[in-house]
Amino acid sequence: MISVEPLYLVILIFTGVFTGVISGLLGVGGGFVMTPVQYWLLQETGLEPDLAIRIALGTSLFVILLNSMTVALKYNQKQAVLWRQAMIMGVTGSVFSFGGAAIASRLSASTLSAIFGIVVIIGALRTYVTPAVREQSEISPKPELYILAGVSIGFFSGLLGIGGGVIAIPIMLIILHFEMRKAVGTSAAVIIFTSFGGSIGYIINGWGQPGLPPYSLGYINLINWVMLAVPGFLAARKGAEIAHLVNPEHLKHLFVLLMVYVGLEMIGII
Repeated sequence: MISVEPLYLVILIFTGVFTGVISGLLGVGGGFVMTPVQYWLLQETGLEPDLAIRIALGTSLFVILLNSMTVALKYNQKQAVLWRQAMIMGVTGSVFSFGGAAIASRLSASTLSAIFGIVVIIGALRTYVTPAVREQSEISPKPELYILAGVSIGFFSGLLGIGGGVIAIPIMLIILHFEMRKAVGTSAAVIIFTSFGGSIGYIINGWGQPGLPPYSLGYINLINWVMLAVPGFLAARKGAEIAHLVNPEHLKHLFVLLMVYVGLEMIGII
């Protein structure tokens, strides 16, 4: 049963605030922060690891759905969202996100943690060597590349309980040749679709599973969701405002450092 002790709730609230700022600042859903925190907290309440990781993944995606809407609208005001490209990647991604969630519901906690960490670190390293600023004219016009990007973003989004930003931004920078701010804004728009598809997958695949804590909708826990989503929603707008005042190269470096730290933590190296 999930504890509602004050410390548990306080940690979730602070995680929600931090995730909201990061979502707005970097155009990521924040699952690479929320998932590890929830995973550790849920195990502390006595849940076995396989169930804890699935609840952490599903709940994170449901939080990300709200955050991404806020961030995408804020970036759209700055004309930093390429909606046509986002729609192609998002619609494709939502289908594969559902499939990723179905696979995740059948994998062990140790397997999911290791995959999560490896994918995040690879994305961080590739992002680090890619310039943060590019000319808009260089953006790829090929629709097939956006479809393939949507497949990758969506699948890993559902599998790892992330909106897909840690996958989407490296793809947009390296393969599609976005500049950093448009990658961040467009990533937020894509995440609306992928987090929706993945959330549905975690609800369906977790429905009626034994051992779920109270107030669970499949693998989504509504107590955790409220504690993360409300402060995250309020903080996401502020993060998006800050992003437009920060040097894109500095923005990229912050993104990379966070990804490497969380990746190593999930693999168990630190």
